[in-house]
Amino acid sequence: MAGAPGKKNMIKDKHFVDHHRTALIDRVSQVEPLLDRLLERGTITQNAYSEVRANRTNQKKMRELFDGPLKACGAKGKDIFLDILMDLEAFLINDLKGE
Repeated sequence: MAGAPGKKNMIKDKHFVDHHRTALIDRVSQVEPLLDRLLERGTITQNAYSEVRANRTNQKKMRELFDGPLKACGAKGKDIFLDILMDLEAFLINDLKGE
């Protein structure tokens, strides 16, 4: 199953976004555009979008995103999340990858 969703984004049996959860919560700055794109691509629902946006800080929004929609969407959803982060926060993701 080399082509299975998430396989290329695994680190020690954890998806890249799970492995770097704390750093992503602390360092992602473009949360609103991230949410817009996740909604546009069908990765999160309108209800989840609204619930996450209701939080005051970026860190609280990211925590809510991780604890709800990202937990439920599985590896394919996390792959989409990572692809969007690569577009919006390329320097951050490259730093976390050690590039």
